[in-house]
Amino acid sequence: MAYYSDELVEEVRSRSDIVDVISGYVRLTKKGSTYFGLCPFHNEKTGSFSVSPVKQMYYCFGCGAGGNVFTFLMQYENYTFPEAMQELAQRAGIELPKQEQSAEAKKESDKRQILLEINKEAARYYYMLLHSERGGTALAYFKKRELSDETIKKFGLGYSDKYSDDLYRYLIKKGYSDEILKDSGLVGYDERRGGHDKFWNRAMFPIMDVHNKVIGFGGRVMGDGEPKYLNSPETKIFDKSRNLYGLNFARQSRQPRILLCEGYMDVIALHQAGFDNAVAALGTAFTSGHASLLKRYTKEVYLTFDSDGAGIKAALRAIPILKEAGLSTKVINMKPYKDPDEFIKALGAEEYQKRIDEAENSFMFEVRILQQNHDMKDPESKTAFYNEVAKKLLTFTEELERNNYIEAVAEKYQIGYDNLKKLVEHFGTTEGMRRERTPLKSGKNEQKHKKEDGMLQSQKLLLTWLIEYEHLYDRIKGIITPEDFTEELYQKTARMLYEQKEQNQVNPALIISHFEDEEEQRQVAELFHAGIRELETPAERNKALMETLQRVKQKSISHRMASLDPTDIAGYQRVLEDRKTLESINKMNISMD
Repeated sequence: MAYYSDELVEEVRSRSDIVDVISGYVRLTKKGSTYFGLCPFHNEKTGSFSVSPVKQMYYCFGCGAGGNVFTFLMQYENYTFPEAMQELAQRAGIELPKQEQSAEAKKESDKRQILLEINKEAARYYYMLLHSERGGTALAYFKKRELSDETIKKFGLGYSDKYSDDLYRYLIKKGYSDEILKDSGLVGYDERRGGHDKFWNRAMFPIMDVHNKVIGFGGRVMGDGEPKYLNSPETKIFDKSRNLYGLNFARQSRQPRILLCEGYMDVIALHQAGFDNAVAALGTAFTSGHASLLKRYTKEVYLTFDSDGAGIKAALRAIPILKEAGLSTKVINMKPYKDPDEFIKALGAEEYQKRIDEAENSFMFEVRILQQNHDMKDPESKTAFYNEVAKKLLTFTEELERNNYIEAVAEKYQIGYDNLKKLVEHFGTTEGMRRERTPLKSGKNEQKHKKEDGMLQSQKLLLTWLIEYEHLYDRIKGIITPEDFTEELYQKTARMLYEQKEQNQVNPALIISHFEDEEEQRQVAELFHAGIRELETPAERNKALMETLQRVKQKSISHRMASLDPTDIAGYQRVLEDRKTLESINKMNISMD
């Protein structure tokens, strides 16, 4: 945030309507003056995600995610603030001054751009080599895998020469220094050989980010060398856990789901067969970062991993990660073939589409694999299986959904619905009791924690009401001051809001922009979205207001008394004055309307 002036930040924010921006990611429905939709940050079935065009803020009443338009892009797209600023400025047609970037930040930005240039240059060189006499072995390999010229061009496939310093010498001639090449992931150095290529004598697979920029490579050895597959090391532009192979194409697919594969060739084979929604992890285990990335572009993921033991284990690891991210997951059965590439070569695209249509619910897949580890003819092993399934069913927190799965499992595995439901309830009770006995990590009593939150709720309500009720500030500014808000964040927020009120320019989204930390932005958004039950009549609203004013003032007095120095006469005098103000609140009749 320090890269840009407050005035420029506010200009970009004010010209970026939050409803327009978020509706590009979330389907929003207008209810009154606010828009609602399904929260993109947690799994829900009823829309508790709100976007206010008046406040220019969003807030989820389910998970607490909230902020302004910058915060949204930082949360959803995993942008840094400068990246969110650049994205919104471009949308708004605002040219950002480059000189506002700090020297260090500019150096890093320039370095990233040079590394992207080097990777692009390497990809072009590898592609050229593939179509030269030297690339015959790799081209024959791709042709043997039945890849068309169009597919080879689409994915930019190439070849790294058998000489281990070929690319290094090429890039040096292009004017790149040893210093920058060391950080590219393409070149290594040692005393004996000097500069040498990380990839040589390999069929090359350029890895692109979602913006089609080459950020790394995968390479398959031509011959008997080891390792068979080699990937670029992590660099300033390449993070394996936050990128997926083929996502640059899959995100533009019109398919309602994304197919998640294990390898490059599976992705390429599926795209060539017309399934342009296939992606794969980049030579690493599937992570929560991958799941978050997928959630930007889809709500459904179909696993099309290898059908062998390793593929099944990979699927079992990925399913809970995808579920935690709020993604619906199914598993495609490719037996008797090992992977999508083999399947399509043998049976064709139409048969593969049938397997997609028949994909297995991921929970039922987990249960089926679990059952394979138990002897259902042995009473003890059979009981153990039912017990494990009952515990797994507890992961469904919504009763209707849990009962539907109980019914499906009971029908498939020949156990009465009522018997399985009782077993689930039994484990639910014992697990619940165990959880109740578990102390909080903080060591504090949970009930006390809730009570403390309740005391602060009054301060949150007052900040929310000060925005929602235009004339309230003029009626209470002599009664409640920013110093009456006891939490540092609340007090800082109140001070800025009071200043805006004095200038008659209320702008909650601007207040959020003053906080650089994403968690602080979320907390400030929460301060402006506090709510209690509907207060239908003016009498109910005014009664709630009077009670809130009393609690805020009382909390302020108690907070200051607890830390007051016995010798601070002036401090005691201010407390006495505040006590008189508190007594006078009881006699007042302040209205919100």
